[in-house]
Amino acid sequence: MKRKQVIGNWKMNGDLAANRRLLDELLPSLAALDGVELAVCPPFPYLAQVAALLEGSGVALGAQNLNVAAKGAFTGEVSAGMLGELGCRYVLVGHSERRSLYGECDETVAEKFAVALRAGLVPVLCVGETLAQRRQGRTEALVSAQLQAVLRRSGIEGLAAGVIAYEPVWAIGSGETASPEQAQAVHRHIRDLLAQHDPARGAATPILYGGSVKADNAAALFAQPDIDGGLIGGASLEAAAFAAICQAAAR
Repeated sequence: MKRKQVIGNWKMNGDLAANRRLLDELLPSLAALDGVELAVCPPFPYLAQVAALLEGSGVALGAQNLNVAAKGAFTGEVSAGMLGELGCRYVLVGHSERRSLYGECDETVAEKFAVALRAGLVPVLCVGETLAQRRQGRTEALVSAQLQAVLRRSGIEGLAAGVIAYEPVWAIGSGETASPEQAQAVHRHIRDLLAQHDPARGAATPILYGGSVKADNAAALFAQPDIDGGLIGGASLEAAAFAAICQAAAR
């Protein structure tokens, strides 16, 4: 049985004092958890601080983005090598906010995924649809296109070496959540698409749900057969809520 995974995405939140308070409260409640892989993704300026605070906890460090270049005149950007040097294990690629606010297309996301893999990072590929696209019945086609871009670049072996996070854009930060059945249907579609390329790798690839997961809906979502955990946004900034979500994944 695959281990569940829970990854907290802090987005552009936190400060030195708040980060310490959050982790001081959170980490003791996670120490006894078994059967779940945990990570947090703070903003770039706090990676070194959070890495030090996580030391010995079993909670991994992740980053929220990367540039495809190794170095150079790319003001404001961060390379995969820099993330690795700071102790990152994971890096998010293709988050809906990167796609919608900063114009990242499927091919750019696929290139970032490949660069992360080559650097020894575990890329967390975010895929999903807007409310308008869902109402148009385009969910499966859109998610398939996002996955196919990575498959063309990295193959099923590369895609299976990462993590996939299905995030219905309409449920992020809106208070809306896909029902467990709605989420499961898309996760099943993703699993079936991977299985067309390699059944074993398709079955083994972690697929997380990332749409307004909270303490009171986590257990029902994680009980679905193809949901392997969660990519958590706002709730990852609240120690009690994030701990409850992690505990639901560990059951």
